[in-house]
Amino acid sequence: MTAATNRRGPAAEPAEPSEPLPPGHRPGSDGEHLLQQRLGTSDRADRFYGDQVLPHVNARMREFVARQEMFFLATADRRGECDSTFRAGPPGFLRVLDDRTLAYPEYRGNGVLASLGNIEENPHIGILMIDFFRDRIGLHINGRARVVDDTALRAGHPGLPVDDVPGRRAVVWVEVTVEEAYIHCAKHIPHLRKVTRDPGREDDGRAWGTDDTRRKGGDFFGAAAGTP
Repeated sequence: MTAATNRRGPAAEPAEPSEPLPPGHRPGSDGEHLLQQRLGTSDRADRFYGDQVLPHVNARMREFVARQEMFFLATADRRGECDSTFRAGPPGFLRVLDDRTLAYPEYRGNGVLASLGNIEENPHIGILMIDFFRDRIGLHINGRARVVDDTALRAGHPGLPVDDVPGRRAVVWVEVTVEEAYIHCAKHIPHLRKVTRDPGREDDGRAWGTDDTRRKGGDFFGAAAGTP
């Protein structure tokens, strides 16, 4: 496995066939295989691996990725210390460059650069996209990432969009080589409804790139105030 993942739940409809895996190769980590043996789930896991885990994104996955406005990102440094975070942008901000390569922009943030710093030390990442609004289904993408300058990525992919919103202009891009792609079942995904904060505004009232502490949430958890 490239990152912490969740493969629980029944599969949906079968995925497109993929090329055969190398002889003796079985997806997943040694740890999950040992637990599968201990808990008696190896046969069920093998069916999932065989039916649902692809080494690329197929056509339906590519369509799904192209309309997502958010995803959850898991990274770890070279010591295995983990970080999970959230990324959002206009529909399709996570770009499908080809069936084995994705890329997403890193916008101006708080300056900590935790995820990018982890990628510099350890390229393994996990991406989880969940559609809460329409299909109520999820997609895992695990792979290897590298940080790429905006100009360098555009040189190879001149069709990348140029965003006019200052807070949505890419500082750098993260290019992801897909190693695993598989479903996250719908069983426990809530069905949500979007609420437009400011009708008629394309950015839905969000303060992209702002340094206004109040608009960013202020000291919501009382950390700066020393709340016990």
